Amino acid sequence: MSRAASSGVIVKSGGVLEILARARTVALDKTGTLTHGRPEVDLIEPAPGVEAEALLAAAAAAEAYSTHVLARTIVREAEQRGLAIAAAVGVEETTAAGLTATVAGVTTAVGNAGHVERVTGHRTDPAAVPPGHIAVHVGTTEAYLGRILLTDQPRGNAPATLAALRSLGVRTTVMLTGDAAPTAEQIAAQVGIGDVRAGLRQADKVAAVRALPDRPVVMVGDGVNDAPVLAVADVGIAMGAKGATAASESADVVIMLDDLGRVATSIAIAQRTVRIALQAIWLGIAISFALMAVAVWGVLPAVAGTALQEVVDLAAILTALRAVRPGRTDVRPA
Repeated sequence: MSRAASSGVIVKSGGVLEILARARTVALDKTGTLTHGRPEVDLIEPAPGVEAEALLAAAAAAEAYSTHVLARTIVREAEQRGLAIAAAVGVEETTAAGLTATVAGVTTAVGNAGHVERVTGHRTDPAAVPPGHIAVHVGTTEAYLGRILLTDQPRGNAPATLAALRSLGVRTTVMLTGDAAPTAEQIAAQVGIGDVRAGLRQADKVAAVRALPDRPVVMVGDGVNDAPVLAVADVGIAMGAKGATAASESADVVIMLDDLGRVATSIAIAQRTVRIALQAIWLGIAISFALMAVAVWGVLPAVAGTALQEVVDLAAILTALRAVRPGRTDVRPA
């Protein structure tokens, strides 16, 4: 645990290290985990009769109190354009779907298409989302306002991290995301993931993790709205550098740096730790059996035997302490 902490990885118990060392499946969130989590507004597509500035201002007003990375991007874009952002009241956020707020006395919904349609009763734009984009729909109980398309690029070390996981014995990698399938599949193809589960709500992610057959299962999320799914995985890893406190508390491992490569590093450290622990155990057992064999012939006085037992314990402890030092397998993909 000390060795992991020196690499910016907080492991909450020794039992977690043992499970992490046997990881066979790694499920990963997309936004903020496989991608940088710093999306940019690419296109604003207002509905007929709606101005682009009005669409962006309405979205920013509702999103102003949200901590989600997409919300911060929309608010930042509105501020950069010098738009007036009205005050919102009664803000309610639905995990992995969107939020609802009252802006200028009108109920406003921002989020995925299903959420906006349920809240407002108006149909959203049915056009396909361009690959590599995330669509944020905006509507009120009076009308559908349009959608904002954002882009988020994959992390540069994501392919190397997934390759490192495979070399560490991880047989299955899965992407779990609430984004549309075309966007998710494009990112998955770039980083090297074949199993993509897109359009998932938080409950769907929880069910998907529970149903994964090749266990133990490690779930990696950026810490924003990921608390439930991190809690149900055999080991939950939160990218805690910019994640939510609730998710970091529910996770078993917290990566304190914004670095996906630390996921592979944490598994490598866990495997080396368990390997060294077993070596220390078997060394102590072997020396004890050798001393017992000598004692059978009566050539080992009781006092000497007691003293030698302390030597056995010391040898096992010193062997185990090798886990504190960095090992050649403590990889961190660049």
